[in-house]
Amino acid sequence: MSVSKMIDHALLHPTLTDAELEAGCRLAIQYDVASVCIKPYAVKKAAEWLSGSSVLVCTVIGFPHGSPSTQVKVAETIQACEEGATEIDMVVNIGKVLSEDWAYVKSEIQAIQDVCVIHGAILKVIFENDFLPRDSYKIKLCEICTEVGVAFVKTSTGFGYVKNSTGAFESQGATEHDLRLMLDHIGPTVAVKASGGIRTLEQVLKLKAMGVQRIGTSSTESILNE
Repeated sequence: MSVSKMIDHALLHPTLTDAELEAGCRLAIQYDVASVCIKPYAVKKAAEWLSGSSVLVCTVIGFPHGSPSTQVKVAETIQACEEGATEIDMVVNIGKVLSEDWAYVKSEIQAIQDVCVIHGAILKVIFENDFLPRDSYKIKLCEICTEVGVAFVKTSTGFGYVKNSTGAFESQGATEHDLRLMLDHIGPTVAVKASGGIRTLEQVLKLKAMGVQRIGTSSTESILNE
């Protein structure tokens, strides 16, 4: 797999304008990346901008904190698929994960997976590892995602900031520890997407060598120009 086809070009920052979103899609076509991961309201336009290219339309559900109800996430997913998205990145309900309400967590992932299957889309489940203090949460999520049959498990949104000891907010994003943990606990039909803090070609090549199959980044141009 080429490096470019590992990349989901992220267009998710809340300040991005319509013109910037279109420019991002044009850049994605230029570099022939795997997909553009775009804000949900722009899915229909992205499908138009990317028409005729091999770049897929990806969007996010329950983003960035995973807090909407399952019914709202299902409705979001249906609309996204109907408007042209073929890849769905959904944030788990983080509070339910930390509560270890695994029946709820699995039911929600299954509900979104069912919508994706009906519409011919694939599902990537975002754990938001910065918010999960124990490996056991991540392992259980890998097991659930394998049972449900999703396409990818994903480390982070890139917006999961945690207050550190100095009072400043930071996000670790895709750490080597978490990626190895996820790779070790998914089934053979599930892949790993790394997202958060990936800005250099060196990082991407290291992740590729580890077995990571997809990368989420907004630094596509600088990475592929190295």
